[in-house]
Order: sequence, then C-alpha cells, then structure tokens
Amino acid sequence: MARARQERAEITRQAILDGAAIAFDHFGFGAASLSDVVKHAGVTKGALYFHFQSKEALARTLMDEQFQVSEGVPAIEEPGLQTVIDLTHQMAHGLRSNVRIRASIRLVIEFGSFTNPDPTPYNTWIDNTAFSCLKPAQQRGDVLPSLDLYDLSTLLVGSFTGIQVTSHVRTGRGDLHARVIDLWNFLLPGIVPADRLPRFDPAGSPECRAGLGLAAAPDSVAVPVG
Repeated sequence: MARARQERAEITRQAILDGAAIAFDHFGFGAASLSDVVKHAGVTKGALYFHFQSKEALARTLMDEQFQVSEGVPAIEEPGLQTVIDLTHQMAHGLRSNVRIRASIRLVIEFGSFTNPDPTPYNTWIDNTAFSCLKPAQQRGDVLPSLDLYDLSTLLVGSFTGIQVTSHVRTGRGDLHARVIDLWNFLLPGIVPADRLPRFDPAGSPECRAGLGLAAAPDSVAVPVG
C-alpha cells in the first residue's frame, strides 16, 4: 500500500513539474501563476502545495532539469573537447524538443539577470562540466597549452547562452544546431593545435548525431585560419 501511494505521489509530482514547465516556458516566471500550473498539470492546488511550497520552489526544481543533458558525463571514460561539442548539440536538441529544458533555461536567464541575479547554474556548467572535460583534453594535447581553461569554459557557456537566445528570437530555435556548428567552426581553430583539428567534428560526433537524429553538415570540419 505504502509503495503504491509513493508511486501515485511521484506521478502527481511529475505532472506538476510538466504543468509548471509549460506555464513557465510560455509566460515566464513573473507572469505564470499557480493557477496556470494546476491547469496544465491537471491537479488541484492542494496537490501542488503538498509537493511544492511556492512558485519559486517549483522554479528552482525545474532549473535543475537542464543538467539532465550532462548527467552521463561522469560515466564517460575519456571526456574531452568532443564531449563538450556534443553537449552543446544535446542541449540544443533539448531546447527544441523538451519543454522542461526550455523552461529551465528560460528560468535560468530570468533568475540570472538584473534583480538579485543567481549565477549558480552558469557556474555549474562552467566548473562541473566544461572545465572538467577540457582539462583532460588539454592534458592530451587537444587544447592549446597556453589557454586558461576556466576562461575558455566561461566563454563557451556565455557564447552558447547568447546563441540560443538569438536563435529563439529569430527562428524559434529552428536554426540552433546550425548556429552551434558555426560557433565551433569559428572557435576550434583558435583553441586546438592545427594538426589535431581533424579529430573534432563541429556538427557533433557520429554517435551524438545518431542519438539526436541529426544529419552531418557537409562542411562541418573546422580548418585553420590563415
């Protein structure tokens, strides 16, 4: 009996998160109401308050949804630069196909801007994901030894954030994968030794593209400038 109740409670909790994601993705944190959440979730306000004490508690929980994209990184035997490239495409795919990830990123941008900004999600991507993949890449000689990896990680996270926002405004993120390929085509020649550039695909590894249902870009291999 107890197990059945726990399972029902978890189903309800997930429904609430789905409803909140739809509301926050559509309206943003400020304009979305708890009435919008329960409407999309198909639950009562009593059920909502049983699981979440406030709208901010809901938002904070959803903001962690973005990190599901990187949850498999610790299990990768040799993470590196291609891992980071693939993660940007996986995040791009999530933004186009997963309302929880879209809501999570919208909330991160809203919570990270102007009034009482919260840098925690950005710092998590910089410190725990990008830097942790780029460090072994540099040790293997795939990233120029002169580069500060923390600065590079900060640049990558900031660049992707700006690219996805611009893509959202201009095309509803319809061109996001193409813009991510552009990012890497311009960036890789400046951070990778020239003789190692052919090792990396700005369009994502074959495994990544297959998993996301993406076709390889015909001109996706970065080349040295000059």
